[in-house]
Amino acid sequence: MMNYKTLIIGLGFCSLAGCATQKENIGNRTERESVSLAEGQRKSLREYPIKIKFNGISEDSRCPEGVNCIWSGVAVAEIEIAEKATKPTTIKLATIDLQDRGYQRTANTNGYTISLQDIAPYTNKEQGTQTLRGNYKIAVIVQKTVK
Repeated sequence: MMNYKTLIIGLGFCSLAGCATQKENIGNRTERESVSLAEGQRKSLREYPIKIKFNGISEDSRCPEGVNCIWSGVAVAEIEIAEKATKPTTIKLATIDLQDRGYQRTANTNGYTISLQDIAPYTNKEQGTQTLRGNYKIAVIVQKTVK
């Protein structure tokens, strides 16, 4: 009977310790801002003192809708990040993470983490990527990097 009491008391302390850890982690979170941009568009962020510009798509080899492909392909967005007192930085974010080919969905620059969420529109059988030039839109999430 004594072992059960010890076990119950021990589990109670572990539960309380977990609650304290969870509160600490919640306090370390930073605001995330979702941004949608059309090709060539620049926006100032509400949460952070930076401007972000979608320069365009440097590569779009995604498998067209309605077609069976061996590889799903990749699209790469070229994005410019500018903070007030710094020179603009250009990064490339891809629709897939494939480090050995140099593709990444997320990049860290100037103290911010930028993650690509979506590139639209998707190509289809009738229209190739050339007809989409100038009509692309992206969605990214920007977050201050926690050190």
